[in-house]
Amino acid sequence: MLNPSICQKARLSRDPRFDGKFFTAVKTTGIYCRTICPVYPPKEENVIYFDSAIECANAGFRPCLRCRPDSAPGSPAWQGASTTFKRAIQLINEGALQTASLVELASRLGISDRYLRQLFNEHLGISPKAYALYQQCLFAKQLLHQTKLPITQVALASGFSSIRRFNDCFQAQLKLTPSQLRKSNKSDNKLLLKLHYRPPFNWPLMQQTLAARAIEGMEWCTSNSYGRTFTWQEANGSFTAKHVAAENIFLVTITLDDVKYLKAVVTNIRRILDVDVDMQAVEHDLSQCPSIIFPIKSGIRLPGIWSMFEAGIRAILGQQVSVTAARNLVASLVHHLSEPTQSDDDNIIHYWFPSALAIAKSDLGFLKIPNSRKQTLRNLAQYFIDCQHIQDANDADQWLTLKGIGPWTVAYAKMRGLSDPNIFLAGDLGVKKAQKGLTTQLEPEQASPWQSYLTFQLWSQLHE
Repeated sequence: MLNPSICQKARLSRDPRFDGKFFTAVKTTGIYCRTICPVYPPKEENVIYFDSAIECANAGFRPCLRCRPDSAPGSPAWQGASTTFKRAIQLINEGALQTASLVELASRLGISDRYLRQLFNEHLGISPKAYALYQQCLFAKQLLHQTKLPITQVALASGFSSIRRFNDCFQAQLKLTPSQLRKSNKSDNKLLLKLHYRPPFNWPLMQQTLAARAIEGMEWCTSNSYGRTFTWQEANGSFTAKHVAAENIFLVTITLDDVKYLKAVVTNIRRILDVDVDMQAVEHDLSQCPSIIFPIKSGIRLPGIWSMFEAGIRAILGQQVSVTAARNLVASLVHHLSEPTQSDDDNIIHYWFPSALAIAKSDLGFLKIPNSRKQTLRNLAQYFIDCQHIQDANDADQWLTLKGIGPWTVAYAKMRGLSDPNIFLAGDLGVKKAQKGLTTQLEPEQASPWQSYLTFQLWSQLHE
């Protein structure tokens, strides 16, 4: 339960570290805001506090056009809820109910659709479909504010199959029409989105991690940006995320040849940059672990890899070799098996990570690695081809049945391909090396559910 006196202090401070942790609704205006809203703060007697934006909407409030609550960093009120519910939220945010029915979603979760509805009513007070619709409208609102995509394209990108359905839902959920909102848009013609996060964010360390592993032509990294090409189902695209530390945001420029996948793509970019984690909570928990006696570095996050397939291939090529050697092997794979494409914007040759089919069919003779490891690459590629659903293929624990894949490979792929927060790479050479420098025995299980962050904390010790 939210404590009103604490919330009052937080909203009056406008401290960005509270952004997205709760929302302020104003009874006299019918509007709800983020804690960092620039407007003059309302009187306390006119304020109601809510855990999430969806609860504000459910109570009849509409989002503020100044602070744009749709852009707040994620801090879901369901933290601590059941694993099944959190998984359902994640799948819906990725667009599961735009491509499948509620019954099919429940089947993927291993529960009945009736029980799934009960979970949502218990935790959020609304149905799964109502939650999905509101998330679609918030994403559409972000596109209307920050881009000049035609409204029909915004509707499609947000998961609506018809413009009439989009207009009706948008007005019902947000108390505005798309056209009314679009009138205030002064963005340029690029698809440029702002991804907000709560500080602290140790960008230099994340940049070092990404830059050390970046593949020429597929990824690009500067002192304040990271970008790459990607595929998402049948779509190809690229993005560049520029870090703006003063505003606690990433400015993300996206190109995508099928706009209907945009929401899922943005969700994945958020995961790769780890913008939704509550770093204060993570660091507080780590600092309370009795066996962690070294100082916790502030703002260390989990840099992700675009997909589980790519993470698995990178992990196999990274077994028992240095970071530089692994990067060179991945670069060779990309440049030999990917069709190069010249960018229209900058005339640079771009590559995409090769498909499972391309790897499975190749003899991989260009890779200077043992034949057994080449076969492991082909085995994983064939596994992804044979799986009927990508969710089944992404279940990395099943990879252990494939010859040549061990616990380290699975753990690394889960930590970076799924951004699983609770992976400790006990068998990693760097982790072992860092532990040797400690004066006491480390007990990583004490760091649950943040063992992945502990892993990166140990790696950061090696940077020093």
